[in-house]
Amino acid sequence: MEAGMYRAVSGGRIALQRRQYSASCREFSVRCPRLQLRSLSAATCSVWLAAYGLFVLSQNSMVLSAAIFITLIGLIVYLHFVKIDQESLLVIGSLGIQMTSSYASGKENTTFIEMSQVKDVVINEAIYMQKVIYYLCILLQDPREPHGVSEVVPLFQSSKPRLDCLVEVYRSCQEILEQRKTSDFTRTLN
Repeated sequence: MEAGMYRAVSGGRIALQRRQYSASCREFSVRCPRLQLRSLSAATCSVWLAAYGLFVLSQNSMVLSAAIFITLIGLIVYLHFVKIDQESLLVIGSLGIQMTSSYASGKENTTFIEMSQVKDVVINEAIYMQKVIYYLCILLQDPREPHGVSEVVPLFQSSKPRLDCLVEVYRSCQEILEQRKTSDFTRTLN
């Protein structure tokens, strides 16, 4: 297992872990920084101070109860549906590509794409907040048109690694795809 430190588009630090199980099976995990206790405390304190100020003005204790309730519900929603700690990409040349997002609450979301549907893995560019950013994506083959693309599936959407990190993952994916194309070509000749 190899690990490297990179930067995200936002400038934050991210870690890329690479595991090679065989020549045609590799896993890449991008780990984002954990939730900072300082920022969580600051947000909670500001909501509770605003609620206390409203309580002093209105003398209604429901304001404090509502602030506590809203803060707790907001934190649970944020940890379970928004904050992603790790994104993984498992590429198996003979089977397909599995993408997994691990949330801060422990919930995982997994998507699998069969290799027969994969046309290519490319680095694409987009304009985002007055900047050009790069992202890795899987091009899915159009079943009706062999040279067409039916869908573009972006990878590492939450962590948004910079180009240097994406190039490393891209090259490894291309090696596996090339091995698959070579073995498919050899099978057709025999």
